[in-house]
Amino acid sequence: MTFQEHILQGIPDNLPEPKAYNPDINHAPKRKSILTDEEKKLALRNALRYFDSKHHETLLAEFKNELESYGRIYMYRFRPDYKMYARSIDDYPSQTKQAAAIMLMIQNNLDYAVAQHPHELITYGGNGGVFSNWAQYLLTMKYLAEMTEEQTLAMYSGHPMGLFPSHKEAPRVVVTNGMMIPNYSKPDDYEKFNALGVTQYGQMTAGSFMYIGPQGIVHGTTITVLNGFRKINKSPKGNLFVTSGLGGMSGAQPKAGNIAGCITVCAEVNPKITQVRLDQGWIDEKITDLDVLVSRVEKAKKNHETISIAYLGNIVDVWEKFDEAQVKIDLGSDQTSLHNPWAGGYYPVGMSFEEANDMMANNPKLFKEKVQETLRRHARAINKHTDKGTYFFDYGNAFLLEASRAGADVMAKNPTIGREFKFPSYVQDIMGPMCFDYGFGPFRWVCASGKPEDLAKTDAIACQVLEEIKKHSPEEIQQQMTDNIQWIQGAQDNKLVVGSQARILYADAEGRMKIAQAFNDAIEAGEIGQIILGRDHHDVSGTDSPYRETSNIYDGSRYTADMAIQNVIGDSFRGATWVSIHNGGGVGWGEVINGGFGMVLDGTKDAERRLKSMLFWDVTNGISRRSWARNDEAICAIKRAMKAEPNLKVTLPNLVDDKLIDSL
Repeated sequence: MTFQEHILQGIPDNLPEPKAYNPDINHAPKRKSILTDEEKKLALRNALRYFDSKHHETLLAEFKNELESYGRIYMYRFRPDYKMYARSIDDYPSQTKQAAAIMLMIQNNLDYAVAQHPHELITYGGNGGVFSNWAQYLLTMKYLAEMTEEQTLAMYSGHPMGLFPSHKEAPRVVVTNGMMIPNYSKPDDYEKFNALGVTQYGQMTAGSFMYIGPQGIVHGTTITVLNGFRKINKSPKGNLFVTSGLGGMSGAQPKAGNIAGCITVCAEVNPKITQVRLDQGWIDEKITDLDVLVSRVEKAKKNHETISIAYLGNIVDVWEKFDEAQVKIDLGSDQTSLHNPWAGGYYPVGMSFEEANDMMANNPKLFKEKVQETLRRHARAINKHTDKGTYFFDYGNAFLLEASRAGADVMAKNPTIGREFKFPSYVQDIMGPMCFDYGFGPFRWVCASGKPEDLAKTDAIACQVLEEIKKHSPEEIQQQMTDNIQWIQGAQDNKLVVGSQARILYADAEGRMKIAQAFNDAIEAGEIGQIILGRDHHDVSGTDSPYRETSNIYDGSRYTADMAIQNVIGDSFRGATWVSIHNGGGVGWGEVINGGFGMVLDGTKDAERRLKSMLFWDVTNGISRRSWARNDEAICAIKRAMKAEPNLKVTLPNLVDDKLIDSL
């Protein structure tokens, strides 16, 4: 069969041959056994309902073995034989190009060069799934191929519930992931209900089909590192940034360090992903010996090098060794997947990767004890460095949260609301006041043609738009504009594309709308093919997360999720091609609600109307909430927005004299 015929077939009537387990692929670790015997039977019933009863006897034994061997039923037999990557939009069978664009983005999320565990349908973060099993993938692609502009596909945590009558202005797909009743949103609830096949962890852009590889976080990390050095009044050149994690998201850190111009040391325990990052050019060197690492860093400091070094081993050993060897760390952070601490997101010090994985699956209680012991040791080592002047920040991966739960020394001596930890979140001190409050966040686009020349043209268009906007920008956002222009001018040189022909930059509502309008005009003129717009959920208004995106909200509302819910509802009736809302992502199951969108530009007046309506709301919703929280930068930004748009009328806070409150 052709690729198109495979898509239209969906779940095959005749069983394909079983697939051999490929040890060369980076696989998800075995999940802990959490189901009772009766629940295991239920998980098998749930899996078999995708298939004709004539296949149940054959598949039952196979799925039972998967559940026992891996802790999940992935349905490996049904993994497609065709290569998984983002094809040109014209290669997909479809009734509407909007649906074809979504198929393109799904395949990009599962591209072997992009996905962390491609055979388990996990894009990044250890458990950020596009789907829970291969039957869901096959059925979803078939539905998308058949969909018209009078239908909407409802996606329930990876399961395509079906095509429902709607209308041309409605989203083509509405995605929900992990939307649990609140009392059933603890970590073990995820393990149980995911094993049953009834929910999944979509992370942020994994389950919303909008991941663009590590580039998606390279830009944000570059801005964070640059502003981190600015905060301590140091140049990145010749100075040291130490962190950990080389997975789907964290793998961006070494590349960002190179762009910022510093020395980066990033530790990673997984040898396969470390080698992948080396082969991709996302790290410059790999070192396995701590003494060699110390010598190499000292040489880099002496010569003021810009270099990224991966240490294959545990980050705790690096912090401790650098303290012992008196290696000065200027900037420090961590980006291991501590939202997922008991299932492969963070590894205990003092044991091999293989030993840790075995303990994780077969002795989860001891594994948890070892992880928490390591977190306490990790924090002690960081404290030794911060006492000597290191600036350490939490990178929104729940490091401080999980360290505090482990009893580590990370709490502030004199805590205030929102400042409970002795170290700040990067959002609190850097991204929040410098970017999000002004409306700047991770706007992104994908060239649906798959042509590198289209990406080059869009880079040039975006740069031209930004340079024009900068001429009239207020002083408060001049730095953001300058950083953006520098980024986009160097984007091609830094070889950031992994998977789809995509780009990201931080832009506010004005920038997003004007760039999108320029793209739409270029499409209409036949200069470029169709464009898919999106953003990271980690944005101005997409996510409510008290220890990350909304950690600089100090009015007590950082634990509410109204903003994210309003965001996705508003996007859905203002023109988004698809919308998504998730529980979990970045900081953990039950710790965050986050939403995203995708929008197809096709050069039409309909697309022009939608982009103006939706992109303006998508940003100003968040600025208004941040303004109501009394954030000075957001008050400034929302006043500018109201001046630009007469139909926008936002409730502004009346500020209270601190002396009056303190007198009580």
